[in-house]
Amino acid sequence: MSCCERNPIIRFSKFLSQVLRHRPQRYGLTLDKHGWAQIDDLIVAANRAGLALTYPMLQQVVAEDDKQRFAIRQDGHAIRACQGHSIPIDLELVAIQPPLQLFHGTAEGFLPSIRAQGLLRRSRQYVHLSPDVQTAITVGRRHGVPVVLTVQSDSMHRDGHPFYRSENGVWLVDSVPVAYLVFPDP
Repeated sequence: MSCCERNPIIRFSKFLSQVLRHRPQRYGLTLDKHGWAQIDDLIVAANRAGLALTYPMLQQVVAEDDKQRFAIRQDGHAIRACQGHSIPIDLELVAIQPPLQLFHGTAEGFLPSIRAQGLLRRSRQYVHLSPDVQTAITVGRRHGVPVVLTVQSDSMHRDGHPFYRSENGVWLVDSVPVAYLVFPDP
């Protein structure tokens, strides 16, 4: 039995990531241009997909998600993912000045590509950056042996690259050119 089968919170969180970040149409759900889905429609879609999601369970998933991936709108009627979309969504983010440095967790196997091209968003809307080394290690560990790259975000910002911070504190940028990356010693 997998961890998702044993823990309904994880199972619902994975469902929410799929439907709110990547494939709403697969579940018959429509997101508005800012990524919001009506909660009543989401619950119907989850139940159609075989997940017994209720409003209290949805609130629990949002509250207990360790990365705070989701937000319920203040009126309590809509939900969206805070970042990580592979579909075009306007999160209404405003460019702000980043800290001097940010961090990007990746796996050793990706270093040759990153050394050649920098950090690219690939299928996502933005490159995700962490405010601290420990978070970056956790992110990098998902893909193999973790490696933490330091991003000279203050220099990037001064050179005209806009930075955004999502509702859950993840820093977002279109890309990070190699010139702004500090790689760990080999």
